[in-house]
Amino acid sequence: MNEENNRYFTVTDQSGKTIEYEILFTFDSEETGKSYIVFTDNEIDNDGNIMTYAATYDKDGNTLQLNDIETDKEWSLIENLLASIEEAND
Repeated sequence: MNEENNRYFTVTDQSGKTIEYEILFTFDSEETGKSYIVFTDNEIDNDGNIMTYAATYDKDGNTLQLNDIETDKEWSLIENLLASIEEAND
């Protein structure tokens, strides 16, 4: 598998529709002991922003298991990281 293919993954939703997501970045947190993935389907919301999602993940071979983010502390960690990246890109 080449690096370009590693940037994307697909999910089949409850209605059977397959959605392709682009991985924006991943990171590990020493504070929580978890691995996180931030991704997008490149859809635009009503305010003109690209829809961005986050989850914890476990990668076992070729399977990517996404898990819900469980705490406000985890969301704060992700939001602060996104804000830092956005600021650096401005």
